[in-house]
Amino acid sequence: MSKCFSESVEEDKNATQTKTQVLRKMRKAKPKKRLILPDPVFNDQKVSKFVNHLMYDGKKNTSYEIFYAALETVKAKLPNEEKSALEIWKKALDNITPQIEVKSRRIGGATFQVPTEIRPERKESISMKNMISFARKRGGKSMSDKLANEIVDAFNEQGGAFKRKEDMHRMAEANRAFAHFRF
Repeated sequence: MSKCFSESVEEDKNATQTKTQVLRKMRKAKPKKRLILPDPVFNDQKVSKFVNHLMYDGKKNTSYEIFYAALETVKAKLPNEEKSALEIWKKALDNITPQIEVKSRRIGGATFQVPTEIRPERKESISMKNMISFARKRGGKSMSDKLANEIVDAFNEQGGAFKRKEDMHRMAEANRAFAHFRF
């Protein structure tokens, strides 16, 4: 009986080892990044990503119209600028892109706000989402007007989205002492 029992234990061990190996492989497999097609007017992927963030209920045409109308308004508001409306929008996005953020980390019963650098894709996504959310909160007649005002403010380094970036950097600077808890 002891011989049969020891063989079944070895078989169980082998089975659990192969299960853990399979689980490890499954956990390491990351989903592939989707290819985002460039927009029809400017042939730019960044514009498509922005429009995807702007979109509600799958209404992509509507969000394209809002975005292009906002760029026209921006061009009308800044006639002295030698840059094109698209370059102004890109500069505005760069102005509101955060470099560092704080993440909560629980250590020994205390929660610390640990400053960490942000991945490039996340930086872009955060800046786009901030611009859109602060544009939506603005007062104005249409979404394209609100978005145009937010783009102009971000270009001039003011407005809600720019203040949000400054607050994130200020918070990270205040918690710089906890940077060694980085994970």
